[in-house]
Parts: sequence; structure tokens; C-alpha cells
Amino acid sequence: MIKIQTAVPESVGIPSEAVTGFLEDLERQRLPMHAFLLARGGKLVSEAYYAPYGPEKLHRMFSVSKSFVSLAIGLLEQEGRIALDGRISDYFPEKLPEHVHPWVRNMTIRDMLKMQTCHSGTTYKAHPDRDWVESFFTTPPSHPSGTIFLYDTSAPHTLCALVEKIKGKPLLDYLREKCLNAIGFSPDAYFIRDPFGVSMGGSGLMARPRDLLRLGLLLLNGGKLEDGTPLLPEAYLKQACKFQTPTAHAASFPEESLGYGYQFWCVRHGGIACYGMGGQLLILLPRQKIVCVTAADTQERKGGVQAIYDAFFNHIFTSLQDSPLPENSNACTTLREKESALSLPTVSGAAESPAAQVVSGTVYRMEEASAPFRRFALDLPSGKRPGSLRLFLGGEWHTLPFGFGDLKTGSFPVRHIFCASSAAWTAPDTLHITCQLLDENVGDIHFLFAFSGSLATIFLRKTEETILNEFQGFFTGTAESPAE
Repeated sequence: MIKIQTAVPESVGIPSEAVTGFLEDLERQRLPMHAFLLARGGKLVSEAYYAPYGPEKLHRMFSVSKSFVSLAIGLLEQEGRIALDGRISDYFPEKLPEHVHPWVRNMTIRDMLKMQTCHSGTTYKAHPDRDWVESFFTTPPSHPSGTIFLYDTSAPHTLCALVEKIKGKPLLDYLREKCLNAIGFSPDAYFIRDPFGVSMGGSGLMARPRDLLRLGLLLLNGGKLEDGTPLLPEAYLKQACKFQTPTAHAASFPEESLGYGYQFWCVRHGGIACYGMGGQLLILLPRQKIVCVTAADTQERKGGVQAIYDAFFNHIFTSLQDSPLPENSNACTTLREKESALSLPTVSGAAESPAAQVVSGTVYRMEEASAPFRRFALDLPSGKRPGSLRLFLGGEWHTLPFGFGDLKTGSFPVRHIFCASSAAWTAPDTLHITCQLLDENVGDIHFLFAFSGSLATIFLRKTEETILNEFQGFFTGTAESPAE
């Protein structure tokens, strides 16, 4: 097992002020961070969780999952079960159409690892109710494979299906047997499955930030434990974790322009990263022996992931020293206090409004049949005390608690998704509630209520990627009676 030793930053050549500066930078930008871990030379020097997150909660890692698939492919190659230049179509004859396009037939496993498939995007998104793996072979190609990098999540998903078909077990079970159990990976971590039973190799990993830290320490050590026991094929890792294909033409922010390996991103200063949507990052700087892990939800913030990279390189990387620094107990104490006081951002605005007395307890009937709920009511105690939003849907009332200036946890109606919500009056007659989903589904649901006499105009917006599409658009409600 990889034992996680803790230390003060100065002992490994990192000023505590630099780490505090990193945290404060992201806090000033109001980025919805969930976790941050920093290690150097195998020692964990900073670990922070943003309430209501904590170290024991599993987090959706999104496309970090792709790097796990890559490791499994490397292990299969080591076992002699596959060849990277073998054609993926040869392994799935049952998924092929009657007439297979040559660009599809000739696509190799290596092409897929490098995101150089013959598709211009993720194939199963067009029809998610149909076989996801089959779509990879039946979707008409746009260009020859092995030529141009284009991000295609159906590639690692199909590679995951390949691992599970060859080994006859879930991807994570295979990785546990080969390496994850040996490094102390969480036994309750899991992969979400697609509707057809295949682990979602492109985005489905549910794990703890410390799990990524353990994997990062293993990768920095060439896939070996501290005692030299090999767990991952070193030759494959060297290829997977180095530049294989240019990405600048497809980059959505600067850090994505530095190249791609085998399901690993290249970053500044000779580093590599596992990167998942919204700010799930495992950043490795081999020369400096640095492992940095973040979890976040920046889906609403354009450039949010780049902001995390920039804060890391501007504050921490630029302050690294080759030798231990003198003890700085005051700076370290300030850092520890900052780590323990972090929480997710809340809605900005006023905690009170005269409209609250009129609105509180009133049931509003929705006028549109398409509205996601038939009625709603707001309970708004005076002062800064928590409130609640009640929604009538599915034939019953559901309650969503929220705080003013702080967060209240609950369960999002019907879907039973763990969430944290806050609210504020953004105008005397306008209440904004944001519900942050913090489970397998990650994203925000915004409720904006504008009140005028007996009428409520409601604007709903959601950032979650796959569900709750009904919570979008404009709706109206009419005051009916005091809530029962």
C-alpha cells in the first residue's frame, strides 16, 4: 500500500504562503472548488475540502476515467491479450454493420488512445438510448483514423468495453486486482454504467480525491511501489504519459493546446494531467516530484479549469525550492486555518426583503403544462434563518432547504440527488436560489422567482450535463392560497 505521509510545505521546499495564495486566488474568483490536495516527494503537504464536501465523500471524476482505461489497456498489452496496433473492429464482430466503412474497420487501439478516431465527436450522444459501443462502429465516419486529434469519449468507452469483454469482469475490478488494491484505492469506489451494462470508461468513475493522489504517486514512481514492486508496465507508461499528438487546433483553453498522450494531457513544464470536466484534475510534474489533485464544478465558469491551472503554476510552481525551507509556523498555521474554513460559494445578494412577508407560505399554481412542477411554495422565515422551497411534482410535495449566506444540504426532488442550496434577494422582488448537485450528477439548478402582485415569473436554468432538462426556461405561477 502507498502510505500517505503528511508534512508541512516548507519541509519539501514549498512556502506555506504560496499554497495559501493559491487557495485565496480561487476563492476571490468564486470558483466552485470541492477539494485540493498537494504532495511533493511523496509527502502530502496540503489537503482541503470545501464544505459540505469532506474526505470520505465519493466524487464524480468525469474524464479522469479515461486515464484509468488507458492503464487497463496497457496491462492487457503486457499480458499479450491485445496489440496497440490491432484493429478494434476485430474484437467486436457482433457490433459491426453489414457493410463496415474502411475507416472504421481499420481503426486501431492506438488511434483510439490518442483520440485520433475516424469520428468528429462522441458517437453515442446522438442516440443515448441505443447501444453505446455499437454506435462507435455504425456511426458514419468523417475522416480516416490515425490522423487528427478530436475529442471522442466513445473511444475510451469502447476500449473499456474491450477490457471488460476480454477479462469478463468490470474494468475497476480488473484494475483493483492488478494495481489499485495494492495502493490502497477506496474499496467502495465504482464506475457508473451505461444503459447496457458497460462501465462508463469515458466519464463514470466515482472515487475520492485521495484515490487520485495515490494513483499519482504510483505514476510518478514509474508504476512501482516504494519497495520496487512493479504494478504497471513501465514501458507503456512512458509512451502513455508523453506527447503523442498535437491538440492546439481543438483546444478550448490554453492548457489543452499542449498535446495529448494515451488518454493523458500534456501540461506546462514537462507535466502531464488527467483531466475531467468541471475541474477534476490530477497534475503530475515528474521533475519536481509534484502531485496536485483538484475536484470542482466549473461548468458555469468559462475558463474555470484554466484558472485552476494558472493559480497552481503562478502561486505554487513559481515558489518551489530545491531544498527544504526554514520552518514558518505562522504561515503554516494560516494555511491550516484556511484549509479548514473553506466552503462552496453561495448566491450573492440580500438575506431579507419586504416581499418575503407577502410571498412566504403562499402556494403558486403553475400556468404551463410543461412546467417541471405543478405548484410551488416558499417558506421564508424573517432574518437570515434558513428557508425552504417546496415543489409539488409526482403527486406529492418535496422540500428543498436553502440558506442565506450559507449552504443547506438536502435531496433534489424525485431524483434523490445529494445537493447543497443557497439563496439571496437579488432585487426587492426577485429571489435567486441555486441548488448545487453533488453526487453522480454534478451541476447547478438555478431558480429565479420574480414576484409582482399575485404573479410569479420563474426562470429555470441547469448546467448538469445529462438529466433534469425540464428545469430550463421561463414559466409563470399564480398565487393560489396559503400553503397547507
